[in-house]
Amino acid sequence: YRSEFPILQRKTYLNSCSLGALSNRSMQGLAQFMEMWNEWGAHAWYEIWMGEIAKARQKFAAIIGAQPHEVAIAPSVSVALSSIASALDYSKRNNVVMADMDFPTLPHQWLVKRRLGVECRFVESPDRIYTPPELFERQVDDKTALVATSRVFYTSGYIQDVRAVADIAHKQGAYVLIDDYQGTGQIPINVNAIDVDFLVTGTLKWLMGGPGLAFVYIREGLLSQLQPTIAGWFGHRDQFQFKTQEFEFRPEATRVELGTPAVPTIYTANGGLDIVQEISVEQICERTRYLTNDLIAQVREHGWKVR
Repeated sequence: YRSEFPILQRKTYLNSCSLGALSNRSMQGLAQFMEMWNEWGAHAWYEIWMGEIAKARQKFAAIIGAQPHEVAIAPSVSVALSSIASALDYSKRNNVVMADMDFPTLPHQWLVKRRLGVECRFVESPDRIYTPPELFERQVDDKTALVATSRVFYTSGYIQDVRAVADIAHKQGAYVLIDDYQGTGQIPINVNAIDVDFLVTGTLKWLMGGPGLAFVYIREGLLSQLQPTIAGWFGHRDQFQFKTQEFEFRPEATRVELGTPAVPTIYTANGGLDIVQEISVEQICERTRYLTNDLIAQVREHGWKVR
C-alpha cells in the first residue's frame, strides 16, 4: 500500500499522530465530489451525497464493532463532546472524572461548566506515562455523572485498560466516554467488548481522512435518553419538513448531528476508511508493533534508555 500514498515517495512520514498521509484514493474521492457538484448542483444532495454520508457512518461502525444507527458524524471531536456534555443531567450527579494526561479538548468541555455547578476531578499519573485503573476508582463515586478519558494517551502512547475504567464507572452508576482519536485505525477496538457508553474520534489521524470530520458512537440503549441542549437540522427527525415551531430528535445516534456537514471531507474520509478496512486494523497494529519493537531493539543496542 505504500504506492497509495504519494508523500512516501518523497520522504519518510512519521507524523500520522498529527495528520495522516493523504492517499490517492482520497484525492480521487475529492475530485469525484467536485465533478458531482459541477454536474448535479444541489440535486447531488439527494441523489448522491446523503448516501456518501451514510457510507461513512457504516464503514466507521464496522471498524469499531458498532451498528450504523449507533454512529453520528460531527465536524470535530470538540463539537461532538459539546453535544454529549449538553445532554447530561448534573443536578444529582455533578462531578466528571478525567485523567490529567488526556488531550485538553476533553476536560475543556467540563471545565467551562464549573459555573453550572460541575466539579472536575482529575486522576493524576504517577510517572507521566500511564494511569493505573485503580486511581480512577478513588475519584469515582455515586455523584459522578461521567468518566471521560482517552484509550491512548497522546503524550506517552500508553494504551489504557478502558474496560477496567468502564467497570469502575458503571459500578457507581456513571457513564463512560472514551476519546479514541489516537487509537482508532491503528489499534483494534470493539465498543461492546470494552462496554463504553460513548466514544468520539475522527479522521484526521490514523483513519487517514483529513481534517473536518469526527465520529460519535452512542450505545444503543442510551439513544432515547439522550436529549442534547444544542441542536441542528441534521438531528431533526423530519429534517426536510423544515418545521419551525417544534423539534423532535431522530431515534438514532444522528440525533446529535447539527448543521450541514462538509461533504468534501466525507469523500476523503471514505477513501481512508476503505484502506483501513482492506488492510484491517489488526494487521496495521501488528505491523506497528513490529516496527516499534525493532526501533526499541536498535535504540538499546546504541546504549540508550527506553522508558
